[in-house]
Amino acid sequence: MDGITHASDRRGGIGKAAISANGGIRLNSRIVIDDEFLSCRSSVRRFRRGEVIAGAGVLVDMFARVHSGLVSASTMLPDGREFIIEIIPKSGLIGELEVLRRQTLSLEYRAGSNCELHFFEGRLLRDMYASDPCFREKVFSRALARISELEHRIIANAASTLQARLASTLLRLSAVYGKDAANSGDEVIISQNDLAATLPASREKVNQCLRRLRECKIIDGGQGKIRILNRKALEACANGAFSVK
Repeated sequence: MDGITHASDRRGGIGKAAISANGGIRLNSRIVIDDEFLSCRSSVRRFRRGEVIAGAGVLVDMFARVHSGLVSASTMLPDGREFIIEIIPKSGLIGELEVLRRQTLSLEYRAGSNCELHFFEGRLLRDMYASDPCFREKVFSRALARISELEHRIIANAASTLQARLASTLLRLSAVYGKDAANSGDEVIISQNDLAATLPASREKVNQCLRRLRECKIIDGGQGKIRILNRKALEACANGAFSVK
């Protein structure tokens, strides 16, 4: 796979079976499982920010756990623009339901920051699913929660202004970054292109909204780093209760 640095390989032969650069995943396949696989043998790989981890359309029999850093999951809109559907934090899994269902992956995955992923054989997941009713229940409940969240975001985006969507996105990303003990949750590290793709909207319009938020002292920063200065005001913008001009 392009751009991979092999940090270690704790089981022989697994290096040939990593998720291909042509693989991907759907948002409603997201399951975050905290510690079930930490004791399993894995192939450890590191990616630099911006590198493709997996694209779309490949059938694989491995899944990956984000050990550190962030991974973005995206698709292409009909007009050719990229739409980043989700930022996957530490402990998030990639490809888990596709492995269970033996389906191809459907989204592109890129390193949102320098990150480390642990790759596992699909049979580990299938064995746990077959033998553990509690694990099966967790799979279904987490998948339903992700579907519900996606539906809520789609409905909210359809009825919101760009400013409200931007404020909501910054709050959501701050919660993702806050999962990292090294981050207070008030700082979001994301490029302007990726932020525009997350909304989605043009980079020019997003920059205009960011400038207004900075002028009102609600946020600060630049060059890929945004710092939240007034969280209550940002929440009011996200809810449509306050608009900056």
